[in-house]
Amino acid sequence: MSFRWAIAGTGSIANGFAQALGRLPDAELVAVGSRQRRTAEEFGEKFGVPRQRRYGSYEELAADDGVDVVYVASPHSHHHRHTLLFLTAGRGVLCEKPFALDADQAADMVATARAHGQFLMEAMWSRFLPAYVRIRELVADGAIGTVLAVDGDFGFRLPLDPSHRLFDPAQGGGALLDLGVYPLSLASMLLGEPNRVAAFAQLGETGVDEHTAVLTGYDTGAVALAKASLRAGLACTGRVTGTTGSIELPAMMHCPDDLVVRGPFGTEHLSLPAALDPPVRTGTGPGYGDPGDRAGGGLHHQARHVHDRLRAGQPESDVMPLAESVSVMRTLDAARAQIGLRYPTEEEGTPR
Repeated sequence: MSFRWAIAGTGSIANGFAQALGRLPDAELVAVGSRQRRTAEEFGEKFGVPRQRRYGSYEELAADDGVDVVYVASPHSHHHRHTLLFLTAGRGVLCEKPFALDADQAADMVATARAHGQFLMEAMWSRFLPAYVRIRELVADGAIGTVLAVDGDFGFRLPLDPSHRLFDPAQGGGALLDLGVYPLSLASMLLGEPNRVAAFAQLGETGVDEHTAVLTGYDTGAVALAKASLRAGLACTGRVTGTTGSIELPAMMHCPDDLVVRGPFGTEHLSLPAALDPPVRTGTGPGYGDPGDRAGGGLHHQARHVHDRLRAGQPESDVMPLAESVSVMRTLDAARAQIGLRYPTEEEGTPR
C-alpha cells in the first residue's frame, strides 16, 4: 500500500520533505500547491509532479481527490487556515511545526480533524529521529532516575531582514516559535505540561522576539530552561538531568547523532544513525542543520510514522499526540504573554 502525498508550499522545508519522500518506497508525491503557479511549476518540475497537478492556489490543491495526505509547509501564520482547508476537503494533514500561532488555533485544528475523521499530526521531526527515540527509551528504563531538569538552547545570529519570515510579525516570526519550540517540545516530551512559566526576551525593531529565555516549572518539582536567539550563536545543545544521571544532546540538539549518558556506573557515548542524510548541495541558510539543505534531512522518519499510523487506522500519532501539540502551544502562549509578543492577526489582550 502506497500513500499519495501533496505538499502545500514550495520553500526550503517543502523541498526537504519532497526529497525525504523519495526515500520511502511506499510514498508518492502526486501534487503540489503554492500561492503562485510559477513556483508550483518549478517545484513540480524538480520533483516530478505531474504537470496537471501543479496548482497555483491551495484551494485547487484541496480539491484534488487523488491525495491521501497533505504536508503543510506554509509559514506558521497560515497553518491554521491551510490545515482546516485540507481537513474539511477530506485529506489527512501533517502540519509543520510550530503547529499554529496559538493554542486556540491548535485546538480548532484538532477539533476539525476529529469532526471530519481525518489524520492530523504536528511535524515535530525531532521526535522521530533515532536519538530522540533512544532518549525516551533511556528515561523509560530508569537509566538516569527521575527527570528533574531539561535544558536546551537553539540560536544563531541572523542579519536583520524585515522581509524574512523570522523577522516578519505577519508570518509569526521570532525566535520563540521557530527555534524555542524545539527545547520546549523536548521538555514537554519528558515532563508534560508545566504549571508555571516565566519568560524574558528582547524584542527587535520589527516587533518580534530576537533573544528569549523561558523557564518552566512542574508539579513534580522539575524545571526546564529553553533559550532561543536570532542575535547570538548559542551552543545549540541540550541536557536531561535525572536523580541518578544525565543525558547530553550535543549540537545540534534538535537533530543529534550522538548522546552522552552519565550514570552512577560511568559514562557511555552512544553513536546513533545519522539524523541528517548526506548533503546534496551547499547550504545557503544560517547553518544550523536546515533539513532543506540535506537529502530530506531526516524528515523521512516522521513520514514513515504517518504511514504506520494510517495503515493501522489511527487518526493521530502516539509519539506526537494532538493533545500535546495543543499543550505546547499553551506554553508558548504563556511565554508570549509575558514578553509582550502579539501578532497582527491577534486582537488586543491575550493571544487568540
